Amino acid sequence: MKSYAAPFEKYVNLADARLGTKALSVTDDWFADVNRLFQPTPAVWKEGVFDDNGKWMDGWESRRKRFEGYDHAVIRLGVPGSIKGVDIDTSFFTGNFPPSASLEACYLADGDPDDSTVWTEILPAVELQGNSHHYHEIRVDQPFSHLRFNIYPDGGVARLRVHGIPFRDWSSVGDNEQLDLASALNGGRALACSDEHFGRMSNILNPGRGINMGDGWETARRRTPGNDWVIVALGHPGEIERIVVDTLHFKGNYPDSCSIQAAYVKGGTDSQIETQSLFWRELLPSQKLEMHAEHEFSEQIAKLGPITHVRLNIFPDGGVSRLRLFGNVAK
Repeated sequence: MKSYAAPFEKYVNLADARLGTKALSVTDDWFADVNRLFQPTPAVWKEGVFDDNGKWMDGWESRRKRFEGYDHAVIRLGVPGSIKGVDIDTSFFTGNFPPSASLEACYLADGDPDDSTVWTEILPAVELQGNSHHYHEIRVDQPFSHLRFNIYPDGGVARLRVHGIPFRDWSSVGDNEQLDLASALNGGRALACSDEHFGRMSNILNPGRGINMGDGWETARRRTPGNDWVIVALGHPGEIERIVVDTLHFKGNYPDSCSIQAAYVKGGTDSQIETQSLFWRELLPSQKLEMHAEHEFSEQIAKLGPITHVRLNIFPDGGVSRLRLFGNVAK
């Protein structure tokens, strides 16, 4: 199993470039492009690599400030959400990291911030160290769509991870509108799994198709009886009408077959879901899978009514790129 340095890391990274996160403005990114902050892969070091502006760095790096003030970037999150915690990662920045940083946020249903926007401080200035991860829990329940990331006074940060629960105005969804209720963009969350040795469970809920094997969920080779599984909370209760299990890029390591269990869960906590899932009803009976392919199921789906959670079982192990659960929202 992969280890999590902070409990909130299991939530969706709202600042993931794959969700559409990007910087709208930045005071200075002379040495390194601010949008590298949002790359899903860990930062890397390239020994001896320079460009026209200096040493190539995998992150955001501003020039040395020669006047008062500080640098900041205004960021539009790929999906709005309530923020549970952040990781300010200064990997490979040693003599050039900022001494401190802070975060402000706002929610805009439409458009982007301007001079009249009111910002809420969600992380007061915290001290930073070089070549380190800085994990900070955020205790604000309201959703945010934009961030202002401040570094004092200048320097470089490799990655900014913003973990939380995606927000969507479900009242605007039509009665007959079919949505992927498991998508991270619609609030879907991977809660628990048997193993995620090669790829994180949350990857299967990302938009689009996977870019490579690392952009999916892959377990270690099973050497004991049983099978691997992952539990997903839907963004909203709904009735599932179409399922897509995508094994794109998984060729010598795709699961032989899969099945899906489901339930309408009331109350309890995420940590209790794993035990409950043992007794969930069958939504999709066992289906044979093939390598590097999208598998679509509709007629095979059991009519269970509205559900809130699913458990994808793969037999015996292997990799899945994406899971799509299309259905109508339960009103």
